[in-house]
Amino acid sequence: ADSELNITKCESFPSFRNTTQSTEISPMDQSKLWYLESFNLFKGYSSTELQEVADMAAMKSIKKGDFIFFPEELSQSVYILKKGKIKIGSYSPEGKEIIKAILQPGEIFGELAITGESKRDDFAQALEDDTKFCVFSVEHIEEMMRTNPHLSLQITKIIGWRLKRIENRLESLVFKDARTRIVEFLRDMGERFGKPVGTETLIMNNLTHKEMASLTATSRQTVTTVLNELRESNQIYFDRKRILIRDLKALN
Repeated sequence: ADSELNITKCESFPSFRNTTQSTEISPMDQSKLWYLESFNLFKGYSSTELQEVADMAAMKSIKKGDFIFFPEELSQSVYILKKGKIKIGSYSPEGKEIIKAILQPGEIFGELAITGESKRDDFAQALEDDTKFCVFSVEHIEEMMRTNPHLSLQITKIIGWRLKRIENRLESLVFKDARTRIVEFLRDMGERFGKPVGTETLIMNNLTHKEMASLTATSRQTVTTVLNELRESNQIYFDRKRILIRDLKALN
């Protein structure tokens, strides 16, 4: 079952096809609809269809450091991140943490549950306080995919895109040196999470140097050295919570 250590057990989900429409929408349902409308996954859905999706979803809120699921748990749910950032990772046989991805709002995770995964290989952990996400049962996601080809195609694309990112990381490990991997990681973070500040890019950073090292297959010391070199050459500025990239395209 999904972790009961940090989130409460999800309430039961109503049937997708037999959902009845209410003339009054509660504040909680209005909040769900607002978030669902902002997800690319549900673009093109009518208000009635979005209400049906909202009726299926349980909304959860957790704090920084809390886990959503652990390795070896049964894969029974699929999640969509609404607010905050989520770290996806696993543990080596020696117990070393291996970070596989950092997710931002709007991204789906736990999706391998719909590909036949019976137990989780990874963990999912919140990187920010007041992290919010929607929880869907595997059965409801599968039902939505059967009745909506667009949704099915979008989820298939997401799974394919993530496999491609894994391939790219493996190629980077083989063909690129540690400094290049760290610089490319910063550039990717800037493109995905950064906000423009004039000609510069600001990243609100929740990762430690150790976590960056795990994502780039380097060491904490190497990450610290490269970041300091980039700061000394005035390509970036950083503190414990922010990284400011002077020129994202020129970063090297």
